[in-house]
Amino acid sequence: MIDRSQLLSVLSDRLAETRAVALLGARQVGKTTLARSYVQRHRCSYFDLEDPQALAELAQPQAVLQGLLTEGRTVVIDEVQRRPDLFPLLRTLIDQHNRNAQFLLLGSASPLLLRQSSESLAGRLGLMQMGGLALAEVSDQSWARLWLRGGFPRACLANSDRAAQRWLRDYLALVIERDLPQLGLNVAAPVMQRFWRLLAHYHGQTWNAAEPARSLGLSEPTVRKYLDFLSGLQLVRQLAPWHENLGKRQVKAPKVYLRDTGLLHYLLGIADPQTLWLHPRSGASWEGFALEQVLQVAQPDEAYFWATHAGAELDLLMFKRGLRVGVEFKRVDAPRMTPSMHIAMNDLQLDALYVVYPGTRRYALGHSFERATPSRPIEAVPLADLGRMQADWL
Repeated sequence: MIDRSQLLSVLSDRLAETRAVALLGARQVGKTTLARSYVQRHRCSYFDLEDPQALAELAQPQAVLQGLLTEGRTVVIDEVQRRPDLFPLLRTLIDQHNRNAQFLLLGSASPLLLRQSSESLAGRLGLMQMGGLALAEVSDQSWARLWLRGGFPRACLANSDRAAQRWLRDYLALVIERDLPQLGLNVAAPVMQRFWRLLAHYHGQTWNAAEPARSLGLSEPTVRKYLDFLSGLQLVRQLAPWHENLGKRQVKAPKVYLRDTGLLHYLLGIADPQTLWLHPRSGASWEGFALEQVLQVAQPDEAYFWATHAGAELDLLMFKRGLRVGVEFKRVDAPRMTPSMHIAMNDLQLDALYVVYPGTRRYALGHSFERATPSRPIEAVPLADLGRMQADWL
C-alpha cells in the first residue's frame, strides 16, 4: 500500500477552506483511493457514479443529498461528470448550507467536468490536481523504477517490468477505445494510436502541428484539437513559452511532454532499464520525468520554459510568491555551468537556478555574473533530494 498521507493532508486542508473541491487527474492515478482514505477519517457519504447501486440511490438526488448535508456529512461523488444534471442542484445545496467541506467531486474527464462546473459552480468550487506517484511516495523503491514504469500505481507496483508494460498497453487501449469516444472525441482507434506514437517522438520538443498533420493526413486545427483534448485529460503536458522584453527573438511554441514516462516508454518500445539508458530519447524522457517530479514538489503558481532562437534556454521557469526559480534537467553524472545558464539567470532575473541530475551529491556550480549572491548560488541537485528540499524551491 502506497503511503499518500502528504497528499491526503493537502486534500483535507483544501476541504477545510472551501465548500466544495474537485479532485482532478488522469484515470487510475489514485483519486478514488485517496478519496476513500478521506472518507474513512471523516463523516462522509460516498457515491461512485460508475456503480449501478450508487446511481439507483441518487434517483432522487435532491432529497438524498439534502438529508446527508443536514446530518453534517461531506458528500463524495466519484465520476461526477456522468451526471451533468447534478451541477445546478449542487450549486443550490452549497448555497443553502453555509459551511465548508460539503462536496468532494472526483473526475477523470477534466475538460468535461470543468466545463460543467464553470457553468454552475463558479466561485464555489476549489480545484486540486493529482498526478501520478511522487518520489517521496515510493521511498522503498529506487527512482529508476518509477522513471521506467511511470507513476500509475498499478504499473509502478507491478510484479515485473513485463507486467507493467502489459498494464500500460491495456490502459492506453481503454483510453483510446472507450474514454475518448465517451467524452466526445470520436477518432478511429488506429489514427489515435498513430497520434500517440507521434507524441512520444515529440516528447520534450517544441510543438509544430504541421508535421503530425502531414503524417496523419489531417488538418493542423484537427491535430491541435487532439493535443488539447489529451492535455485536458492530464495525459499530456503543454509547457507554455515565457516571453521577456529582451530585444531577442524568443521561441513561441509550447513544449510537449507525455506526463507519464511509463506510457512514453511503452510507446517507444522501452521495456527494461538497460534499453532506457541507451535509448536515443533517454535524455528527453529523463527531462519529462524530472519535470513532473519538480512540479509536484514545488507546486508553483505558474510554470513555463524559455528559449531564444540564438540557443539560450531554460527547461523550467517557475513563479510563486513573487519569486522566479529556474530549473535545468541534465542526465549526466556531474553537471557543469554552461553559458546558457548564465544568460537565463541574468536575462530572466532569476532568484535561484537549480540543475536536477541523477547523481547523489548536492553542490554549488557557481554564481550568475550579475544577479546571484552567495546565498542564492546556481546548484546541482540530485533527483532523490527533491522531497528533502521542498522548502528551497519557492
